[in-house]
Amino acid sequence: MRALILNGEHPARPLTHIQAALSAALREAGYQVESITLHQTSIKHCVGCWGCWVKTPGECVIQDDNPAIADRVINSDLVVLLSPVTFGGYSAELKRFLDHMIPLIMPYFTRINGEVHHKTRYEHYPDLLGVGVLDAPHPAQAALIDELIARNALNMHATHTDSVVVTSDAQPQFHTLFTPEAT
Repeated sequence: MRALILNGEHPARPLTHIQAALSAALREAGYQVESITLHQTSIKHCVGCWGCWVKTPGECVIQDDNPAIADRVINSDLVVLLSPVTFGGYSAELKRFLDHMIPLIMPYFTRINGEVHHKTRYEHYPDLLGVGVLDAPHPAQAALIDELIARNALNMHATHTDSVVVTSDAQPQFHTLFTPEAT
């Protein structure tokens, strides 16, 4: 099983200890783990051109690191979104990357739980684990990021999803959070 950690840390505020704890717990659960620190990549802003649907179906037309990372996403069994919580949402680094996930779905629609969503492009989509990091406990922001992760999991067609919010000074224990037995 393959797990991909997408680390949306800010360059000046690393989440290295949390990423390391996640990696260790996932390896213990039997995953091969790859981590990508997004601010160290070249990912341009999505311009909403829909070229990923009409010109190069399934692949972004913008020449940057996104297509290679998107390929890693779709070929993973679990994707971990690691991000500081910014006003209840993701960091700019993670949000910029997630905007580029639209090539992984089709431009056609289907109903899921009475809502309209894009159809799948691929047979397999990874499970999703979101890890939000706050400087101090903040229940309202934690609730917002949990809801955002759940909505992204639905849009990304994840069969299983989970989320957790930790504080930046925590020494988190993730070993029971998301294991293959839970899927």
